[in-house]
Amino acid sequence: MIQWHDWMGQPQALMAGAVMDRMTAFETRGLVSLSPEVSPARMLSAAEDDLPSTLWSRRDFFSRAGWAGVVACLGVAGIGFIRYMFPRVLFEPTPRFDAGGPENYVPGMVDERWKQSQRVWIVRQPDGGFYALLAICTHLGCTPNWFGAEDKFKCPCHGSGFRPDGTNFEGPAPRPLDRVKITLSPEGHLLVDKSVIYRMLASLAPKEQHPESILRVRA
Repeated sequence: MIQWHDWMGQPQALMAGAVMDRMTAFETRGLVSLSPEVSPARMLSAAEDDLPSTLWSRRDFFSRAGWAGVVACLGVAGIGFIRYMFPRVLFEPTPRFDAGGPENYVPGMVDERWKQSQRVWIVRQPDGGFYALLAICTHLGCTPNWFGAEDKFKCPCHGSGFRPDGTNFEGPAPRPLDRVKITLSPEGHLLVDKSVIYRMLASLAPKEQHPESILRVRA
């Protein structure tokens, strides 16, 4: 800001640009003769020196904001790289489980001890053979219930009924219950492998399908 006095001696304030324009106009008209020491360029430079340094503060702000953006981008990229190096892995439970010794199962009975945790029934036949039924209704996948008094499995969702060997005989279920693999371990325990499923067809009785689904155990 530059102050000057008008013809009445009153102080006036002009911005540097206005001062340069006015002095240039006076010099052009021959009303004022400025020496090099007081030329408009020098006066403008002096006026700019007196201005507050808001322009530089603004530049500093944008510069710092730009660097902050660069650092943020690098940080996000670094986090993504670290997560890539350590991917999240979903550990599913093993489909195999030890069902204990054959002597723990009563011949001619449907054993429900693994229904809740494994969705499997283990059935011991009167002749000593074993098979494992998958406790999933072949209609819409609900879990049936075993009713020993009625000697059948009954689905609570839509009323499908299955016999102890898995044969469907009532309700909308289109085919018998599936079976899973059951073997004998070297220690003599029953091993059930749910990753091996014996899918039953609607046209045949379960005893006529997948004979490998039945485990024969010597007494």
